[in-house]
Amino acid sequence: MAKLLYSVTMSLDGFIAGPGGDMSWLTEHIAPNPTVDDLIGRIGALLVGNRTFGGDDPHRGTEKEGKAFGGGWEGPQFVLTHQPPAEPVPGVTFVADLREAVAAARAAAGEKYVNPLGAETARGCLEAGLLDEVLTIVAPLMLGDGVRLFAYPGGCTVPLERIGVTYTPAATNLWWRVVR
Repeated sequence: MAKLLYSVTMSLDGFIAGPGGDMSWLTEHIAPNPTVDDLIGRIGALLVGNRTFGGDDPHRGTEKEGKAFGGGWEGPQFVLTHQPPAEPVPGVTFVADLREAVAAARAAAGEKYVNPLGAETARGCLEAGLLDEVLTIVAPLMLGDGVRLFAYPGGCTVPLERIGVTYTPAATNLWWRVVR
């Protein structure tokens, strides 16, 4: 069965997007990363939050805009929303229920990873006991404000086990297994 792997780039101070979901900060930090390049070929489906699906794009204004991993990945996408668009979107299935979306994404991914995209979606998967791994690519900057990697009002401890650490000139990759 497909595992759920949340892969995300964050600032050193723990933000994955700037205020209002701004992703422009990420543009200058997109660089060759062998860990990410290898991972992209191991993703079978995306599980995307609605805000992420319709949100800011670090590739805005380029031919890579609107494409998963800047066009480096193609495949089925499952978007969590209670308000799907009136017109169908090729390759995208809109699902209202998290567990139904995860089941459909797992079936589509086969033995590959399901990659949740979006802080709320990843947190929902974690809360439901569905998230298996987290790959955090730490970019060399601090944003000071924005969308946190993991925010849980009232606090919550999530034990993790380190799978690996790799380095590139532009980032540090921290790969973790969620301990249940």
